[in-house]
Amino acid sequence: MPFQISDELIVQVKHLIETEGDDQLHNMLNEVHFADIAEVISELNLSEATYLIKLLDSEKTSEALMELEEDFRERILENLSAKEIAEELEEMDTDDAADVVAELPNELAEEVIAEIEDEKHAEDIKELLSYEEDTAGGLMAKELVKVKETWTVAGCVREMRRQAKNVTRVHSIYVVDKEERLKGRLSLKDLLTAPTKAHISDVYISKVDFVSVDTEGEEVARIMQKYDLEAIPVIDHEGVLVGRVTIDDIVDFIKDEAEKDYQLAAGISQDVEADDSVWELTRARLPWLVLGLFGGLGSVFIMEGFEEALAKYKELFFFTPLIAAMAGNVGVQSSAIIVQGLANDVVKGSLFNRLVKEISLSLISGVTLGILVILFGAITGMELDFSLTIALSMLCVIIVAALIGTFVPIVLDKRGIDPAIATGPFITTSNDIFGIFLFFYIAKIILGF
Repeated sequence: MPFQISDELIVQVKHLIETEGDDQLHNMLNEVHFADIAEVISELNLSEATYLIKLLDSEKTSEALMELEEDFRERILENLSAKEIAEELEEMDTDDAADVVAELPNELAEEVIAEIEDEKHAEDIKELLSYEEDTAGGLMAKELVKVKETWTVAGCVREMRRQAKNVTRVHSIYVVDKEERLKGRLSLKDLLTAPTKAHISDVYISKVDFVSVDTEGEEVARIMQKYDLEAIPVIDHEGVLVGRVTIDDIVDFIKDEAEKDYQLAAGISQDVEADDSVWELTRARLPWLVLGLFGGLGSVFIMEGFEEALAKYKELFFFTPLIAAMAGNVGVQSSAIIVQGLANDVVKGSLFNRLVKEISLSLISGVTLGILVILFGAITGMELDFSLTIALSMLCVIIVAALIGTFVPIVLDKRGIDPAIATGPFITTSNDIFGIFLFFYIAKIILGF
């Protein structure tokens, strides 16, 4: 029966912590999966969570810590000594340990690394911290199984048994030369069926996908998705095998990137959480609100320029929100498709062809919606020239909004700026301004004021 987390269980855990019922807590949680332990910890307050982390074995709590929200994990670590944190890190894979150390203040991080008894583990963590966060070097783990091409099959099996003790999951077996340069990969089937005295150089597969330590995380994700890889080896600039990126690491990276892009699209300029401080949330949200304010003021000035038109044709005022809404919606739709295509590396070909395609789509949408506006005008008794003004304005606004929504993300991407920024207030505000201006300008031509 799966472990069930209920209100009664949390109350019981809290009571045992308060009464220091350590033996009962051990018996209750000893066989529980670390993900469930993390869920229990997240329901406790800081002092209770810290107590439980200190009580349970590091082999269990190290995994649970990585399942917690980053902010809560940081607060727990602040209540642990450098030695206690080091004990947790010694049970983690190097990539997870490096992530935890990166969250610590510099002085405490140095103390923690100094407390790690396994010198090789400590050196590996320090190496990972030297790479940029969102590169293959920053994402990789040092744990892997590698064999020399000069070894015999029998010697290879003995060495694999030794190395596998320190590797949580053996996705692949990599083959290196005497300088540790990546040569290929080893099929388990070929290894088992080969004569014991055969050399690895005779049975390994030379074709292997790999990335460099400075390969961008997005490119690593694209390669792993394209070739359906569970893990990919990472080499340095000399071709030396230095680590591997596993599927769980790249899924976490994709999730983080998706959250950042979602926040950018919503007009939030930096990565924040709902429980961050008021100042942090304000700093992330206010810049785009200021942009929206100036965009709105720009629209006001445009409408003031057509004050006579509004006095003569009051009905124009009532259709202004419709035009602005259509401009914003079409622009966000176009930019969202382009941003998604850029992220998946499917936006190829010339920019001109892409713009022509968007114009064609806009014409179809604009003509269809324009006809509906004219039919609405006929039903409600609206004058034909006024209906045509609304319909033609909508058509032009839709075309311009689609072009802006397509052109801006592509240009931002070519300049190395995250194109997700284009799907939010940036596109909406610019299209509102252009839309209102086009609406009144076309109305001036058709209605003659």
